[in-house]
Amino acid sequence: MSKPRLSPPAKLLVSIIAKDEVLINETIKALAGRWGDVDFISEVLPFDQTDYYNTELGAPLLRRFAALETPIDPSLLPDLKHETNAVEMEGALEGSRRVNIDPGYIVAERLVLATGKNYTHRIYLGKGIYADLTLIYSKGEFQTLPWTYPDYASQKVRTIMEQIRRKYLFQMKKEFELLSH
Repeated sequence: MSKPRLSPPAKLLVSIIAKDEVLINETIKALAGRWGDVDFISEVLPFDQTDYYNTELGAPLLRRFAALETPIDPSLLPDLKHETNAVEMEGALEGSRRVNIDPGYIVAERLVLATGKNYTHRIYLGKGIYADLTLIYSKGEFQTLPWTYPDYASQKVRTIMEQIRRKYLFQMKKEFELLSH
């Protein structure tokens, strides 16, 4: 029989997609105001793997990843997704979003994203939100899965996720050392 155990804390991250780098940076500041300090911000990347958001957000689109300093309880992911949806709508013009924010988390073994869309590989978390297992960490790097979004499958994004993972592991080691003394 397996014994239930609490999950270790996770590294909260967000993907922010918009037409304007200034709007992306303002969104990062707004999220930091809600959730605490940001300890990682990626370079600005072109978001050109799909035109899914172009009608609503415009084109060409840009993306930036940010990670929060304070680890979170992964069970909070549905609440965080609802919060990012609220931030998106706060900045909307005439009912159309100007920014897309996708929260997720990294732990040693995986990257999980939150979504409101069901699909065969997604697990329901509650409150209308599903977990999308996007990447797994194996053989010293993040590995894609058959359903991994093409942009997350790119080497550039996987390298960014590995940077965030290293920061997370360093934080967890430091926290463990503090608890051990």
